[in-house]
Amino acid sequence: MSVLSVKNISKSYVDHKALDNISLEIKKSSIFGLLGPNGAGKTSLIRIINQIINQDNGEIYLNGRPINYDDVRKIGYMPEERGLYKKMKVGDFLLFMGKLKGLNRNQCIDSAKSWFQNLEVSNWWNKNIEDLSKGMSQKVQFISTVLHNPELIILDEPFSGFDPINANLVKSNLMRLKEEGKTIIFSTHRMESVDELCDQLAMINNSRKILDGDTEQIKMKYKSDNYLIVHDKKLKNDPTYSIIKTEKVSDGIYESEVSLIGEKSYKDLFKVVSGYTQIISFKEKIPNMNDIFIMKVKQGGKDE
Repeated sequence: MSVLSVKNISKSYVDHKALDNISLEIKKSSIFGLLGPNGAGKTSLIRIINQIINQDNGEIYLNGRPINYDDVRKIGYMPEERGLYKKMKVGDFLLFMGKLKGLNRNQCIDSAKSWFQNLEVSNWWNKNIEDLSKGMSQKVQFISTVLHNPELIILDEPFSGFDPINANLVKSNLMRLKEEGKTIIFSTHRMESVDELCDQLAMINNSRKILDGDTEQIKMKYKSDNYLIVHDKKLKNDPTYSIIKTEKVSDGIYESEVSLIGEKSYKDLFKVVSGYTQIISFKEKIPNMNDIFIMKVKQGGKDE
C-alpha cells in the first residue's frame, strides 16, 4: 500500500518549469530516495508535499485521501535550509518545536531524551544553539524533525554537514525507524547513501522524472555484462571478452575488469580464463546508483 501518492504534479515559476508531470508511489515502511542534480526540482516537490507552496496541476494523496494542512503537522520535515533559533538553548528549542507538533511538555522531554541517547548527545539539553558546530546543529534539527514520532519523515539533503561517523549514526537510526514501520523520503544529489539505504527511488532531472522503481531492480536493469576477476597471471586477449582495465593488486596478483563479447556467457568467460590463470575471485560488476545517475544525466534526462 502507498502511504504517499504524487499524481501528475507540475509547477512553474514565471518562465521556469520546476516540475513537469511528476508521479510517484511511496510504500509504507520503506526508505525512498528522491534523487537528482541541484536545481532538478526535488525541493519544489518536497515543498508541495508539505503544503508550503501550491502546485499548478496534480494531486497529493496521503493514505489514500487528498493531503491537507492538518496532515502536515503529523509529518516530520527537515528542510535543506536549516532553521534553529540561535539565542535559545537546545532543550528550550526542542520544547518549542514539540509543542508546535502537539506534544505536551513531558512528551517533549521524554522524546528528546530518547533521541539524545540514540544520537549520542546526552549532555546537550542546556547547550546554547549558537555555540554548536554545523554537524551538532544538524543533529538538533534532525531530533526536532522526529520528536513527535511521525509516520512519514521527509528529509532534504539530510547528510550535508555530517562527518562520516555521524552520517552513519543517522543512517542506522533511519533503518531503525523503517523497521518500526515509518516511511522515510530523503532528497539528495549525493549517491553514496542511496545504495545502502533506499528500497525505492526516483530520479528527477530538468524538472522531469527520468527513472523510478525498486533500487535493486534498477541496478540489475543497467548492468553491462562486465565482470571483475582477481587472478595470478595477466589476462590474454581472447574473442570471449575484451579487457577494460587491469590493475596490479600485489606481487603476482591482478584485478581485471572485462566485458563479454557477443553471445558469450559468464560460464564461457570463466572456462577460458581459468584455463591459463588461477582465479582468486570472480564476480559480475553491478553498477551503483552513482554510475547510473551520471549515465542518466549525461543522456540528457531521456527515460527508457
